[in-house]
Amino acid sequence: MAERIARRKLPFRQLVALLILIQFCVATALAPSSPTTPHPRCILVGRDSALSPGRACRNANNKHGQKRKATLGNLAQFRSQVEDGEPNSPTNLPATFPAMLDALDVMQSHFFEIWLGIWPTAIDWTAAVMGTQVSTTLNAITSFTDYDAHLGAVDESGLMMDSVTARENLINQYFSHLTSFYFGENAFGLRTQAYDDMLWVVLGWLESISFINTHSELHFESSTSSERNSSWHGRQFIPSFAHRARIFYDLASRGWDTSLCGGGMIWSPYLAPYKNAITNQLYISASISMYLYFPGDDNTSPFLVNGETAELPKAKEHDEKYLEAAIEAYTWLSSSNMTNTKGLYTDGFHIHGWRGGGLNGSIGSGKCDVREEQVYTYNQGVLLSGLRGLWEATGSTNYLEDGHQLVRNVIAATGWPIESTSENYQWAGLGRNGILEEACDLHGTCNQNGQTFKGIFFHHLTLFCAALPKGEKEGVFWRADKDLVALHSKSCREYGGWIRRNAEAAYETRDEEGRFGMWWAAKLDRWVGNDDHLNGKDEGTDYRNSGVPDDDIWQLPRSRAAVPMHRPILKPHGKKLPRGTDDGSKDLNDRGRGRTVETQSGGLAVLRALYRLVDKDVYMG
Repeated sequence: MAERIARRKLPFRQLVALLILIQFCVATALAPSSPTTPHPRCILVGRDSALSPGRACRNANNKHGQKRKATLGNLAQFRSQVEDGEPNSPTNLPATFPAMLDALDVMQSHFFEIWLGIWPTAIDWTAAVMGTQVSTTLNAITSFTDYDAHLGAVDESGLMMDSVTARENLINQYFSHLTSFYFGENAFGLRTQAYDDMLWVVLGWLESISFINTHSELHFESSTSSERNSSWHGRQFIPSFAHRARIFYDLASRGWDTSLCGGGMIWSPYLAPYKNAITNQLYISASISMYLYFPGDDNTSPFLVNGETAELPKAKEHDEKYLEAAIEAYTWLSSSNMTNTKGLYTDGFHIHGWRGGGLNGSIGSGKCDVREEQVYTYNQGVLLSGLRGLWEATGSTNYLEDGHQLVRNVIAATGWPIESTSENYQWAGLGRNGILEEACDLHGTCNQNGQTFKGIFFHHLTLFCAALPKGEKEGVFWRADKDLVALHSKSCREYGGWIRRNAEAAYETRDEEGRFGMWWAAKLDRWVGNDDHLNGKDEGTDYRNSGVPDDDIWQLPRSRAAVPMHRPILKPHGKKLPRGTDDGSKDLNDRGRGRTVETQSGGLAVLRALYRLVDKDVYMG
């Protein structure tokens, strides 16, 4: 076998994976037989559930070791799973907490391979986002104060188990996926990719650290906790997660450039200078998160710098350089003229006449003066968590005001509030009829990039709208007075109807296996009229879904172009396909790439936003 492997010259990662698989198979064959382990779904059965414990666990155990089969049946079956604290929905959306748990279960059981430590169909940056979505959902689960009252667990005989054990079992199951992903993540490949790809990694591992701290403090370190036992075992991973976040922040920060446009992050070192919204927003959010939540790093392990190794200096907690970087970056972004007439961030700027830069090239105008008008949902979202962090670090309410204005602009650009007119079914700038959309949704041409965007928006909206902490300043963290707390909460509650509208629309796209679709407004298809507005010249270049153009505006001069390890996709994944028939016989969410881990993460994120911001007071204060 070794000779055959050598002849095939397998890549190192595949070789390691193969050896792990062989080891696993041998261990499985030699292991003594044991009773079937109940599926995690068994620990989530509500005492008043329409699904009895016996039936739920029987269905779950029958599929043990196989890809998950949906056992939810009729959507109405979940209406009574959580008895209190969640308003009855006039639509088919069930109680939000169990719906959120099921979305997570489908995402992980369908798309994650624990023995590889990855979501195999994801690409590197979307995988980092998937990890973020898992961490922040675990944060919501561990913060669920009514767990003991509403959810319990059953053993194989159908008897109720301790709900504390049930929660901890659930938490540990998905946390093991995160630790597996830490080793499965393509950390070496990501170091050679675009700066925005690196910054997703930073936010992901800082979110994992946030979850670890929350879970440990709530259930292991609190003086009132019955589970008090110094600290949770997950804390042992904080140094590793922090080290990776720090490495990728340091690598990405090289993209900050003052030679063009007076500042701003460059998107990719492998293309002509392009200062886009997402890279700059990520830099703001990552910088302020490093200032507030990065715990420091004593690991000086070297990593490659221009082909040479360099030992890292130790990094301290709450380093002012991160705060200064965030403030400088937002000052530049807010004055860059990157928003359109609707108050939405367009995609970014080229530099007119740039042809290779210094020495034998030309920097052209040296200004950000060629704007790409394409608008994406995630370009309106990532900045929100950055603005929230800037308020926490400075106490300046201007950051909160800017964030609320951006949210209101997004909501208005979806045609909300809804009125009984045909205009509501026309494109409003970022959706229609109150439902958030990407321009690629209509024809099913979204690739992995586009399929991830809406989930990113709702993730960062949820972070922004968390209740402001009250009281006096604690260390580097500012606190709000009662008037500011009330105003922020009131503003966020005003978004509740719109959030519910999108959660319900997303939920309606689920197939029989519980997988969410990409186009949440698909059921409005027969009312959608002329869509020339989506293909007009004013929409800019949809390079995120159709690929980076091979022209002088986007590409480096041939004589200076390096060949990166990760090149942008130059062809869209899907074709422009018919939108179906009026009787709904064709599932519009099966077009193009269909239902993927990225579309599932979108459904998970909007359900989490509904749960934390609308249906539960625990997060809103």
